[in-house]
Amino acid sequence: MEKMKYAEELVREFLVFRGFTSTLQSFEKELATDIGRGFQVDKILDLIFSVYIPKFEAEKLFDLLSFFKNCFSYSDSDLIAVLAKLDQSIVRYYIVNALKCGRKDKVLEFFGCFGNDLIRRDESWNSWFAIPYLQNPHLDPQFRVYFSEEWFRSLHITIRNFLSEILNGTRTPALLKISSERDNVNHLKKEIKKLSLKLSQVQSLLEEKEALLFLSRSDSEVAKFPPNMPYESHVNSTSLMEEREPFQTRDNDQVVVSNEARDNFSDRSEENQRSETHQASVDDSAVGNSYNLQNEEDFPEVKPVFQDTFMGHTSPISCSRFSTSGDNIASSSIDGTVRIWTYDSSAPTSRNATIYCGAEVMSLEWECKSDRLLLIGTSDGGIKAWNVDAKRVVCDLTSTEAYPSILDLKCSPVEPIFVSAAASRRQGTGYVDNLGFASLTVWNMRTWKPVTVLPLGDDPPAITSLSFNHNGKLLAAAATDGMIHMFDMSAGLQVTGWPAHDSAISSILFGPDETSIFSLGTDGNIFEWSLQNQGKILWSRNCNRYCSPANSSRHQMALDANGRNLLVTSNLTTAPIYQLRGQMSGMRSLSHNGSITAVDWHPTLPIFLTGSSDHSVRVSSIK
Repeated sequence: MEKMKYAEELVREFLVFRGFTSTLQSFEKELATDIGRGFQVDKILDLIFSVYIPKFEAEKLFDLLSFFKNCFSYSDSDLIAVLAKLDQSIVRYYIVNALKCGRKDKVLEFFGCFGNDLIRRDESWNSWFAIPYLQNPHLDPQFRVYFSEEWFRSLHITIRNFLSEILNGTRTPALLKISSERDNVNHLKKEIKKLSLKLSQVQSLLEEKEALLFLSRSDSEVAKFPPNMPYESHVNSTSLMEEREPFQTRDNDQVVVSNEARDNFSDRSEENQRSETHQASVDDSAVGNSYNLQNEEDFPEVKPVFQDTFMGHTSPISCSRFSTSGDNIASSSIDGTVRIWTYDSSAPTSRNATIYCGAEVMSLEWECKSDRLLLIGTSDGGIKAWNVDAKRVVCDLTSTEAYPSILDLKCSPVEPIFVSAAASRRQGTGYVDNLGFASLTVWNMRTWKPVTVLPLGDDPPAITSLSFNHNGKLLAAAATDGMIHMFDMSAGLQVTGWPAHDSAISSILFGPDETSIFSLGTDGNIFEWSLQNQGKILWSRNCNRYCSPANSSRHQMALDANGRNLLVTSNLTTAPIYQLRGQMSGMRSLSHNGSITAVDWHPTLPIFLTGSSDHSVRVSSIK
């Protein structure tokens, strides 16, 4: 017991030395419970069989198994042999579980990462390399025993009994057997650091560490992956420390990296791929030195060279969009009306119209190749295609009854298709709380029929915002669990994803040069993420003065044509315009009589619009 207390003091010293105050608080809290008095076998089993194996986190599983090998000393060689057998059985169960879940790609990825090491340990692994290519491995005489429930139950019981003896019995962790001649501060700190990094995989400490990292704008951890080993992403966790994975698609049931997707991202260096612990660095000049930035309260009000206010709506504005050419504007209000108008008095008014949709309008999208078609998504599952020249609805689509809310619509800039982000409903107190599960459907704009449903996994959180890249090959989707999902549209598959926010994401946009992506969370945080060094934050602002987390409304953002100014909706009567490039930090829009609920930029000119809860839409031209 004295050795345990001594080790606890060393852990405290290390955490204080490194400044991990939140982790220290969590550590102290754990010590006050039974969890702090000894190893909890059930927690370890849950980590293995409920987290690492079901989520295919092979590297974390191997790290945990290595922890048991490296941090515990045994005098009995029989125990070493038992531990090796259990290690082997756990790894084989990982493979069997992946095949049961239909994830052959994860088995191939696993062997690509760890195959050589497994063969060096035990030649019996040679035959296992054939298992992903067997049509019915559960019927094969060599492997069928591993697919049985009896084998799994036996494995689970054996591991429980073994760990109970090793962790809570008479055998002591090697760390607590440090001899007096090694009892110096530097060595102890090194040992404690190793142990704390391993123990950080426990969920309670992990969550505290994530919060600390996020609040302090420190580096975010990027997971390691083997060089030249293509594999498919399957990211569902909301943890900020979740693993990042490269782009890829399927080809003849093999998992291969998509050339089209690869063209959009530069290769990572072999050193970064092989490093044991990766952290995505944040550009300190853009993010860390927030005290040098101009306060939002001091943002000067824009001095427009031209402005016009449209007062044709009778209820708060929900969406407002410039057409592809910028000549027309479509604006919608929560009473279910859409109005098409022009701000230029010299432009023809022949397209001006009022469309009655019969339900709240939640999304608007112009056809990318012309101003001819406007897509309208409503809260009753309707998707209308309005022909502005014919002034009529040319197609009236309906999503499935299970997904009545059309949260966003996006047209491909190249192909005659569009994607709808629909969501189911549930009882809640705010906008996000009322959203259930997501459905992403690709529609053909010639036949007006669904082409495919993009895969999101089981019971995926609602998708709130979509964005195509310039050639329509990549689609970004933001979710209410804080995840950003990326799809290779040529293959119709999710190719990667990463946790971007601790809160739901309201809006997402590709950067102007296609090497970054912007995300706006309901917590008021805006991040610009690098797509060349995935997980790296290039630029960041906290705008919760304007986008208060306490306000349950949906927020939007828009980039100007040059990618220099980011306009964001606001709970206040003015909207912030953040300068991404330049000496100033930002500006403020002209004031409305209500909150700013919709924003957009002209596709080519320095003209922006702001829609408000005061029923008005204002167009402002700046220098």
